[in-house]
Amino acid sequence: MVNALQNPRGDLALAPFGRPAASAVEWLISSSPVPYQVAVETMETRAAAIATGNAPEMVWLLEHPALYTSGTSANAADLLDPRFPVFATGRGGQFTYHGPGQRVVYLMLDLKRRRPDVRAYVANLEQLAIQTLAAFNVRGERREDRVGVWVSRPEKGAEHEDKIAAIGVRLKRWVTLHGISINVEPDLTHFSGIVPCGVEDKRFGVTSLVDLGLPVTMHDVDVALKTSFADIFS
Repeated sequence: MVNALQNPRGDLALAPFGRPAASAVEWLISSSPVPYQVAVETMETRAAAIATGNAPEMVWLLEHPALYTSGTSANAADLLDPRFPVFATGRGGQFTYHGPGQRVVYLMLDLKRRRPDVRAYVANLEQLAIQTLAAFNVRGERREDRVGVWVSRPEKGAEHEDKIAAIGVRLKRWVTLHGISINVEPDLTHFSGIVPCGVEDKRFGVTSLVDLGLPVTMHDVDVALKTSFADIFS
């Protein structure tokens, strides 16, 4: 297993990724679940306006109704039980579950003005999740062979780890779409309908903040996200 301290993505996250001078980032928080297609259309419209300089960058915090999405690398065999609607999406990655109790963070940022480096951006998204989790004394870690953020679960067995945050990214004219999702209190049985992110090794599962024994609310996570975002992206 690769040590996170030796992970090149960790080195990339050390480089600045601040916003251009005198620009602001708008924050939007949706109080009710947003249908997936509505979210994609909203993101694409806003990204186009950002690319032409007609709108500020935006971070959108939301939840989705229960659904599965397939990324550009998805293997059809990894959809084990299509019990929820399945949406093909242009983001990278494989199959992912979204649903109530999961904080989805969609970021529409202008990398052309910030830093046109996709790998560094992904590393900084991982850092955003890691720092957010650290606010609750959860040690999230990168793995070079597995995108996302993981927590060690020695109580489950040797080298067992669970994924707590997923990452998927798409760019249009150097403006980012999609982003990260952090499991706060989703129904973890819903992940059994897919092979999450194509990881079949039984040592690697999924978890959430509440599953780890932390009575964390969505509002608590939002506060930590904003603080971490300011540190990394502002």
